[in-house]
Amino acid sequence: MANTDTQSILVVGSGMSGLTAAIEAAEAGYDVYIVEKNPYLGGRVAQLHHYFPKLCPPYCGLEINFRRIRQNPRVRFFTMAEVEKISGEEGDFDVTIRLNPRYVNEKCTGCGKCAEACTMEIENAFNYGMDKIKAAYLPHDMAYPMRYVLDPALIKSDEAQKVKEACPYDAIDLDMESRAVELKVGSVVWATGWKPYDANKLDTYGFGQYPDVITNVMMERLASWTGPTKGKIVRPSDGKAPETIAFVQCAGSRDENHLPYCSGICCLASMKQATYVREQYPDAKIYIFFIDIRATDRLEDFYNKVKEDENIRFFKGKVAKITEEDGKGLVLRVEDTMTEELHEISADLVVLATGMQPNTSESPLPIQVPYDDYGFMVSRNGKPGIYAAGCVRTPTFVSEVVQDGTAAALKAIQSVVRR
Repeated sequence: MANTDTQSILVVGSGMSGLTAAIEAAEAGYDVYIVEKNPYLGGRVAQLHHYFPKLCPPYCGLEINFRRIRQNPRVRFFTMAEVEKISGEEGDFDVTIRLNPRYVNEKCTGCGKCAEACTMEIENAFNYGMDKIKAAYLPHDMAYPMRYVLDPALIKSDEAQKVKEACPYDAIDLDMESRAVELKVGSVVWATGWKPYDANKLDTYGFGQYPDVITNVMMERLASWTGPTKGKIVRPSDGKAPETIAFVQCAGSRDENHLPYCSGICCLASMKQATYVREQYPDAKIYIFFIDIRATDRLEDFYNKVKEDENIRFFKGKVAKITEEDGKGLVLRVEDTMTEELHEISADLVVLATGMQPNTSESPLPIQVPYDDYGFMVSRNGKPGIYAAGCVRTPTFVSEVVQDGTAAALKAIQSVVRR
């Protein structure tokens, strides 16, 4: 007979693969714990302007999943939490979770009085540092749970007490401390997702030196109505509309000095973002510099549609260097590999298509599991009872990680049933 104490499943990470795994397992009748390091659920999908290939806002899909979580008593989630320790074996794992203080309790109604009383500002991580927010903040407009957070710097400041007194619901706890929670689970789904490759390491592209060189994830925030410019795509340096935009593919990818592999999604992501520009600026000129275009199966139709746009030029060649010159703006030096000619092309805004780096490459699991040479978890069956889902297993699209989450949920349930 199964041990009812270990009939539960732990899901680490609450992006689309983690949410899917958790909800599918819970709706199949199993207790599920979700652990998320951010103060909100949804992962990087919440930071997108549009899904691909449907080109619709991500909040519709996320809200459906959040409603399923709210309606299912079998799902319990922890935000601002990390897994510190996993021991045991399939069907009988002991897990230690570290809950970091948010300094705001369950009484919070999201009224925003704390933010109104706060004068301290911090970088807005949700917008990749492109603007600032109050140190008493709601992570983003559609955050779930809809609860404020106080930055640790605010807690240490002289105005912490003033912010606390501004809350009419006694929801602020300045003495909240980190604490550990012990769980016993039967299986684990690891879905901690990915991070964009650090463009600061691409020293020939001027990221961090030239404000109008941004990354593809920053472009998503610029285009979003919840972003730093309320959806208006403008140059960060002066807030002006760009007339020429360059998308640089494989920025750090397929490069032995950075990410040796292809992330598979970057070409189509840049094409998607080119449609953002065309919607706002019908006369804008767009360059897409590429090595190879990766658009397989049904996605090739989207590529062909974008390629038909006379204002979008696909330029086969890898950009060697980006500089900023008076009167020319940003200048990209690139060889046309079709003609072997060298070109210098000016642009008002450059978008670097940085690749997907699995979070497991820098934050491995606290239990021994196999990884490949790039830090991805090797397979769903690398260690009995622990299953990879989503972009810690392979770089891929939102639609594919949903399928991956379902597959991981089935594997996790099998582990529990076998016990």
